[in-house]
Amino acid sequence: MSTPAITRRAALAGTAAAALAPLAPAADGAARVLVVVGPSAHPPGTHEVAAGARLLKHCLDAVPMLRADVVTEWPANGDKAFADGAAVVFIGDLFPPEVMPNRDTAMKHLGAMAARGCGVVCLHYATGLEAKHVAADGAHPLLHWTGGYFATRCNHHKSVARVFKEATVEPGKGDHPLSRGWKAFTLHDEPYINNYFGKDGPAKNVVAVATAMLPPEKPNREIVAWAVERADGGRGAGVVMPHFYRSWLVDDLRTLILNAIVWAAKRDVPKDGVRVKLPDLATFKPAAVEPKK
Repeated sequence: MSTPAITRRAALAGTAAAALAPLAPAADGAARVLVVVGPSAHPPGTHEVAAGARLLKHCLDAVPMLRADVVTEWPANGDKAFADGAAVVFIGDLFPPEVMPNRDTAMKHLGAMAARGCGVVCLHYATGLEAKHVAADGAHPLLHWTGGYFATRCNHHKSVARVFKEATVEPGKGDHPLSRGWKAFTLHDEPYINNYFGKDGPAKNVVAVATAMLPPEKPNREIVAWAVERADGGRGAGVVMPHFYRSWLVDDLRTLILNAIVWAAKRDVPKDGVRVKLPDLATFKPAAVEPKK
C-alpha cells in the first residue's frame, strides 16, 4: 500500500454525480444504494475509486429492485438527502467520512442512518482507520456499523497491508448469503490481514464470510471479508479488496462484493449470488486499467 498524502478529488475527474443537493427518491419499492467516493491519491491502476464507483453503479443498477447513486461529497443536508438510503457503500483512501471536509456532519448523519437500520459496506482502503480516528483502545463506530476495520498506523493494533502475488480467497464456513454463488479464487492483490475486530476478536454477531491463508511464509487463516447483523436492525460488511483496478474482472470477487451490498440493503441474495457481466474496464474511465510496472 502506497501512502501519499490524501488530496481533494485528484482521482475524481469525470465523476458525473454530485451530492450537493437532494437526489431524486428511489422508484417505488426499489432499494436505494449510495456509493460514496472518498479522496484518493493512489497511482493510476490502483484503487481508482471514481471508476470503481461507476463500475458498482453499473452492476447495482442491473439488480432488480435496486438503484444506485454515486456521491462525491457529503452534503450539509445529508440527513434529508439520504433519508431513503437502504445502504451506503464507501470506497476511498481510509474511511471516507473521517477524511471528508465536513467530517462531523457526515459522521452524525451516518450514525442516524445506521440507527434506523441503513446498511454500511466498506471496500478495501475504505475499511481503514488511523490512530487519530479512533479512541486509545481502538473504539470507533465502524466496529459497530460493519464489525471490524483495517487498523493502519494505529497504536492499539497493527493490521498488515501487503501486495501478494497469489492470494487464495475462500468462502467462510456456513451458509451465509454473502457466500452464495462464488467459489475460492486466487488473485494478485492486496487483501489486508490481521484486521481489527475489537480487543476480544470478532463479536458473536460478526461472521467471517471470506478467509485466506496468509502470509505465505507463515500462513494463518485471515478474515478478508466479514458481515454483521446489528442490534439496530441494520447490516454491515467489510471486504478488503480490490487494490488493483483490474481485480474487478475477477468474477468471484465481484460477486462477493455485490452480495454484500445487496444483503446490506436488505434485499434477497440469489442462490447463485449476484452476478453481473462487465463491459471493458476502460468503459468506466479509470486513470489507467493497469498500473505502471
